[in-house]
Amino acid sequence: MSGFLMDAVIYLGAAVVCVPLAKRTGLGSVLGYLIAGIVIGPFLLGMVGHEAKDIMHFAEFGVVIMLFLVGLELEPTVFWRMRRQVVGLGLGQMIITASVLGGAFLLLGPTWQGGVAVGLAFAMSSTAIALQSLKEKGLMTTAAGQSSFAVLLFQDIAVIPILALLPLLAAQPAGSTDVDPLPGWQRTLLVFVAVGSTVVIGRYVVVPLLRLVARTRLRELFTASALLLVVGVAVIMESVGLSAALGTFLAGVVLANSEFKHELESDLEPFKGLLLGLFFMGVGASINFDLILSMPGRLLSLTLGTMLLKAAILFLIGRKARLGFDQNMIFSLGLGQVGEFAFVLLTFIAQVRLLDAQWIDILMAVTAMTMTLTPVFMVVLEKAILPRFGTAEQEERTADEITAHNRVIIAGFGHFGSTLGRLLRANGVEATILDNDSDQVDLLRKMGFKVYYGDATRFDLLTAAGAGEAEVLVCAIAPENSAMLVETVHKYFPQLKLMLRVRNRFDAYQAMDLGVLNIYRESLDTSVQMGVDVLKELGVRHYTAYRAGQEFIKYDKAALKDLAAKRHDLGEYITSVREQIEQQEKLLRKDLHHDPAHGDHAWNSEDLRDALGRDKR
Repeated sequence: MSGFLMDAVIYLGAAVVCVPLAKRTGLGSVLGYLIAGIVIGPFLLGMVGHEAKDIMHFAEFGVVIMLFLVGLELEPTVFWRMRRQVVGLGLGQMIITASVLGGAFLLLGPTWQGGVAVGLAFAMSSTAIALQSLKEKGLMTTAAGQSSFAVLLFQDIAVIPILALLPLLAAQPAGSTDVDPLPGWQRTLLVFVAVGSTVVIGRYVVVPLLRLVARTRLRELFTASALLLVVGVAVIMESVGLSAALGTFLAGVVLANSEFKHELESDLEPFKGLLLGLFFMGVGASINFDLILSMPGRLLSLTLGTMLLKAAILFLIGRKARLGFDQNMIFSLGLGQVGEFAFVLLTFIAQVRLLDAQWIDILMAVTAMTMTLTPVFMVVLEKAILPRFGTAEQEERTADEITAHNRVIIAGFGHFGSTLGRLLRANGVEATILDNDSDQVDLLRKMGFKVYYGDATRFDLLTAAGAGEAEVLVCAIAPENSAMLVETVHKYFPQLKLMLRVRNRFDAYQAMDLGVLNIYRESLDTSVQMGVDVLKELGVRHYTAYRAGQEFIKYDKAALKDLAAKRHDLGEYITSVREQIEQQEKLLRKDLHHDPAHGDHAWNSEDLRDALGRDKR
């Protein structure tokens, strides 16, 4: 058997054994992958390890794909909506953390240039670990999740100016050309040229090429093109000595507003999960335990000191942003590690000779140790700290058993869920309300709502909330977290009528794949209602406008089922969308011509007032 196949069996086998055990014991998949890497690494079983650098290069491809997908999510509208969080939280965290950690590092002896470089590198947090942990726990839409995403987003963007700054800090001896022959200003210029080229090529070359590929209507060819795009950008960026992850992140940003956004996301998502797992295993396998054992006190002090300082700074920033204790602890500990971009920046720091090789090895080990310890600290936070000092869950779950006879359960009580809940309560229908955002729970309790804190995707919490006897469950949680809830309801509570809120038709497609029949797009009813009001403002009779809106909704829902089956073939999907639009407009115009005008006056308040006036006379 070839060495490659044997390594594949070892890595996959370790993942299959360790990750389910870690998930079952509540440790999470990230820690499971890290443990798997440590077990098969050179320190324990020694099954892998001689090829550790090659493993990390291959495993970093998972981070590259993840950052490409993060870039795809960065639409200008999203960034503009989060601008205060991104700039406020992100910039504050970067400046304060880099200053404090850089100043602390200066006390250990290196030059001020080295201190600045290390401060900037260690200010980075791990996008891979933080986002994976938040998504697993269903916390992406909470205050902690949104704040974490804003900080991570700013950090990803900040890599560009940091890479441009580091060469300017380098002070190479005259005539030194053995490592980096380019002067600092040329290397800085190279960063900006590479960034600009990525933007231009993505907009004017990649998008037209993807359109040509889409016309073939071969999904596997489109998937190959997506992988080629990611790999190609990574190769180009690395060939000029820059970060592959940075290049793919920029490529994702460029394509965020293209028509291929959702297709690229769905095609690359499976690769991201598998390769991210390999990245975490690579981090575990590449931990230099020999170095750690040779100076355990020094490395442990550096690791814990770094995490403590970062967590303290993040906690203060979270307090400034008015995060509650629960959310702030998740925010500060979740981002308290040093991230994968530090590997890139430390390698670059070594290239421009800001630090010697011994310091680079020590800082690499500290980075890996912080990434390994973060999932452990998060488990301690979840199991030991928050139950004692955070929002109490046990009391609310006891109350859930008492009020478990409500006919309706609402999972998620944000803007959508709270509007629905108020409407039901105003009509005499009480609902059991579940939400896993502790800040939101505290706020709603002050407003007079009886809300229970907990993760609605959990079987035990649904049981306590009376799902076995309820009639309707309204799912108003974030669409990316609703799949688990749908599966739990279908498996354990088949009698429940599930009503699912989604953002748009693409979320609706995924819900239909899960077998959900009652789907409510929040973008549909609101936009149709506005269209109805516009028609009325233009003089169309009230009943005519109302009926036109209802007919549009009916035709659109019917078209949704047809389009869902064709969405994986981009060419056929676009053709079907055009046909559906033409058919809907034709049917609506036909309905308009058959408008029973004699009954319209019953819907017009002006006509009613005139009729009442005549009766009085």
